[in-house]
Amino acid sequence: MSQNLDRQKHGNSEVPVEDLFLRRWSPRAFAETPIDTDTLKAIFSAGQWAASSFNEQPWRFVLGRKGDPVWQRIFESLAPANQSWTKLAPVLFASFAKKTFGPNNAANRVAQHDVGAASAQISLEATACGLHTHGMAGFDPEKLVRSFSVPNDFEAVARWALGHRGNPETLNEQQKQMELSPRNHKALAEIVFGDWGSPAF
Repeated sequence: MSQNLDRQKHGNSEVPVEDLFLRRWSPRAFAETPIDTDTLKAIFSAGQWAASSFNEQPWRFVLGRKGDPVWQRIFESLAPANQSWTKLAPVLFASFAKKTFGPNNAANRVAQHDVGAASAQISLEATACGLHTHGMAGFDPEKLVRSFSVPNDFEAVARWALGHRGNPETLNEQQKQMELSPRNHKALAEIVFGDWGSPAF
């Protein structure tokens, strides 16, 4: 089942790209197996080296491991639909964006974009380590900001689960159907334009 699902979820690119990109996907079924500290440090180091506007590096991450109070606070900020499947994830983390540039306190309108870039690199490094991530928008940002006393200059961006892929049988029927369905991504012609609406390739 495990190998079959990996093959089914493997992306099919129109042109050759690094296999790492095609192997990355976002499961909901996670195994409770803990992730060691060295692996976590490598994964977040990949995010550390993402590109950012003026090298501001506006990303901050709060990391919780199952069983500790940080994991629990992140979990409690999630929407019930996300709590239903993240309950087994060994690692939950939250991403935040610094809303202003450090030198002049000017608004950084691309802060969330840059946090997304760092998060993508984290996800790809996790894939390279044989793990998976799943990002979530379904959460209460104010609840977690209050819970961790996050400074006013930062905003909550996303929540993430990280770990080894688990058994889809732990999911409810709707989640299980999504877990076992093939992946679909838009074609290049739908996302890369030469002029607006006209494919570049």
